Amino acid sequence: MKRQMLLIIGAALALGGTQAKADDIAVGEAIYAESCVSCHGRAGRGMASFPSITGRDADYIAKRLEQYRAGERVGPNTPLMAPHAADLSDDDIANLAAYISETFQ
Repeated sequence: MKRQMLLIIGAALALGGTQAKADDIAVGEAIYAESCVSCHGRAGRGMASFPSITGRDADYIAKRLEQYRAGERVGPNTPLMAPHAADLSDDDIANLAAYISETFQ
């Protein structure tokens, strides 16, 4: 799975230009499938104590992920989210935000 994600990221970087938005979403989808789906679900609706992320815009998602990555306390699930966000790059966050905001409207 990690190799597949690296190939997707590499392809996205290599294509650049007019394909950037589609590739960003594809990369975000791969990251979501690996790290987010188990708590937020396939449709982004959340489950149990994990919140729904449907209807959230890209700016909201990016800001929250940046806060978690920085170690800021955002809410009761911060201890669960912070380790997932800790290793995300700025590009990873942008790709995830694009995927989530476009897919879970």
